Amino acid sequence: MSKRFNSNGKLLLTAEYVILDGALGLALPTTYGQSMTVKEIKKPQIIWKSLDEKGTIWFEAVFELSELERFSEKSGFAPTSNNNREIADTLLKVFLEAKKLNSKFLGIQKGYEVETQLGFPRKWGLGSSSTLINNMAQWAKVDAYELLRKTFSGSGYDIASAKHNKPIVYQLLNTNPYVKEVTFTPPFTNQLYFVHLNNKQNSRDGIAQYQKMEFSKEDTVSQISEITSEIISCKSLSDFESLLTEHEKLIAGILKIPTVKSSLFPDYDGAIKSLGAWGGDFILATGNHKTPDYFKKKGYETVIPYSEMVL
Repeated sequence: MSKRFNSNGKLLLTAEYVILDGALGLALPTTYGQSMTVKEIKKPQIIWKSLDEKGTIWFEAVFELSELERFSEKSGFAPTSNNNREIADTLLKVFLEAKKLNSKFLGIQKGYEVETQLGFPRKWGLGSSSTLINNMAQWAKVDAYELLRKTFSGSGYDIASAKHNKPIVYQLLNTNPYVKEVTFTPPFTNQLYFVHLNNKQNSRDGIAQYQKMEFSKEDTVSQISEITSEIISCKSLSDFESLLTEHEKLIAGILKIPTVKSSLFPDYDGAIKSLGAWGGDFILATGNHKTPDYFKKKGYETVIPYSEMVL
């Protein structure tokens, strides 16, 4: 018997760092995601295989279920590199935390062949971790937000995006996630493009840097939440561009670093907004049919129209 689980990737259009402090954010689930197939086997092992978007194995390992509790001290496989060991240790933590949340998960009476399949390149930053956690939570029958808190941490908006097939607003209210599907179909979506900056960022590093900064969190949360609400109801491209620019200036002021547009694309006519951890992953650019050529000439080959990226 086999089961298949699917989760959507994510892009956070507003409130990237400030969402941790309670700001209202607009998150977009992506057409690109990750699937996980689980097949029961008789031998009490987890035979794990991770495939990239091209179907190539990028990680594999075998875990002995009878030794799962001792895996942190004793490896049940021979890692081919330090990186593989780090991935294996991360998976181990996910297994153990899921088991703590559901004691019936991963008994030793049977085993499993598990195969994950990414729908996007790992360097894109669309949520290889969050889609894994949401798929694992479905398999283990545990709360995905709780599993995220005990493993990778973060605000949880990426888990919400993994679960929903429409744009959502997301907010932490007393540390509890508030999620609501919204209609976000402005008339200018054909003028929006996502551009990958070819520089994978570690969101945890970005969050750590943000949390060191001193600023009025209450005022910033209020300002960002207001921008999010205005963006959702925005019908004019020029108003939308003004809101993106205002958002960028706010975050740049907090982080004390220049905006992506001023540092990389000062001659670009449209608006540009960072998404996720600043300095890497995707940006959103407003433009027209010439937009892809502009970025490709500057060496940024991955330019995806809004309609192809967002569910």
